[in-house]
Amino acid sequence: MAASPERVPVELYGTDYKRDPYPLYAELRERGPVHRVRFPSGVCAWLVTGYEAAHRTLTDTRLGKHHSRGNAAWRARASIMPEPQHSRLQVHLLHQDPPEHASMRRLITDAFAPQRVAELRPRFQAMADALLDTLPGTGRADLVDAFAARFPFQVLAEVIGLPREFADRFDRDWGKVVQPVGPQDPGRPAYEARLCGLQQYIADLVAHKRGEQDNGSRGEDLLSRLVAARDDGRLSPEELDSMIFQLLVAGQEPVTNQITTALITLLRHPEHLTALAARPELLPRAVEELLRHDSAFEVTTWRFFAEDAELHGTRIPAGDSVIVSLCAANRDPRRFTGADTLDFDRSPNPHLAFGHGSHFCPGAALARVELRIAIGTLLRRLPALRLAVPEDELTWIPAVLARGVNHLPVAYGDQLPVAYGNQLPVAYRPDADRSGGCPVA
Repeated sequence: MAASPERVPVELYGTDYKRDPYPLYAELRERGPVHRVRFPSGVCAWLVTGYEAAHRTLTDTRLGKHHSRGNAAWRARASIMPEPQHSRLQVHLLHQDPPEHASMRRLITDAFAPQRVAELRPRFQAMADALLDTLPGTGRADLVDAFAARFPFQVLAEVIGLPREFADRFDRDWGKVVQPVGPQDPGRPAYEARLCGLQQYIADLVAHKRGEQDNGSRGEDLLSRLVAARDDGRLSPEELDSMIFQLLVAGQEPVTNQITTALITLLRHPEHLTALAARPELLPRAVEELLRHDSAFEVTTWRFFAEDAELHGTRIPAGDSVIVSLCAANRDPRRFTGADTLDFDRSPNPHLAFGHGSHFCPGAALARVELRIAIGTLLRRLPALRLAVPEDELTWIPAVLARGVNHLPVAYGDQLPVAYGNQLPVAYRPDADRSGGCPVA
C-alpha cells in the first residue's frame, strides 16, 4: 500500500534552512524516503531522501528529464523562464532523455576526459597561483571575489576554448539566471535583463566561432566542435545555444560554490584544516569527504513519470516533479558511519555529489582537480586562514539547487596563538577581545 505523504508540503526555503538544511533532512529521512515539498517559487515536488532511495531513483528508467513530461500544474509555476529564452536555452543535457541525451553527451566528453584534465593541470595550477599573487602576504580578502569566482571561470575558458575577448566580456551576474523569479516578482525585470544579455552573448560567441571557420581557421576546441556539429546537423540551433548556456553557467558556478562550502567546513574544523595544510597528500581523499559532507549541488533537477507510478511506497501522479536530495543522501547514517562527522580517512566514500547514472556530471574529473588545486593552494598560500566575520553574518545563496555563499570574508597571516577546538575562529577586529578573538559556534 502506498505511503501517506505529508498533507502540507514541507517548505524547502528560508534563511535558517539554507544556512543548515541537514537537521530537516535528518528528520525527513526518519519519516520515509519520499516527501511532498514546496520551493520558493511555489512549485511543489516530491523529494527523495536517503541514500538507497536516491541511488535507485537516479537510475530509474521510468523517470524522464525532458520538460515536455511535466504536467500543467508543474508548468504553471516551474516553467517561468520567459520565451524565447525557455525554448532556446532549456534543451541542454540536463533536460534530455535517451537517445538524444547520449548523442549530445558524446559531443562534450572528450573535453572533460580525465587524461586531458591531467595534462592541463600545470596550467590550472599556474592560474591559481597567479590569482593569489595579487593578494598581500597578510591581511583580509573576500575569497569569492578574489579567487573562488575567478579560478573556475578561467579553468572553464581554457577547457572549452572561450576566446580571451569573450572571457573578458562575461558577466558573472548572468549566472543568476538559474535562480528564476516569477512574473510578479519585483526582481523579474532584472532577471529578464540577465537572460537577454546572456542570450546575446551566446549569439555573438557562436557568430565569432563560425567566422573563424569561414576564414579557414577552424579550431579544435570544444566550442568550435559544437558549432561544427550544429552546421552539419548533429545539433539544432536551440541545442547549440542551450549547451553553451549549460557550459557557461553549470560549468563554473557549482565549483565556485563548492570551494566556498569546503572552506567553510574546514574553518568549522580547524584541526582538519591544519592537518590538510601540513599534509597535502591528504587532498584527494579530503576533497571527496568535503564533497560528501556539504555538496554544492543540494538537489537534482526535475524528473517526471509519464504515467502515475509508485516510488518507494508513495504514489506519484504523472507529470509531477521528482527531485533527489543529494545532500540528504550523503548524510544518511545507514550508508555512512558517522555521517555528520568530517572524516578524511573515510574509505570507501561513494557519495552522490556528482549524481549517479546516465546524468552523472560529465565534468566530475575536472571539478575534482579544480577543488584539489583550489583548496591546496589556498591553504598553502594563506596561512592561519580564518573568517573575518562571525559565521552568522555569512549569507547563503537562496538558489533551490545550490549551496554556497556569494561572499566569504577571511583573514590570514599572523598565526593565531589559541587552539580553537571545534569552534570557528573569527579574525581579530579593533573591538575584539585580544586574548583570543571572538569564536562563534
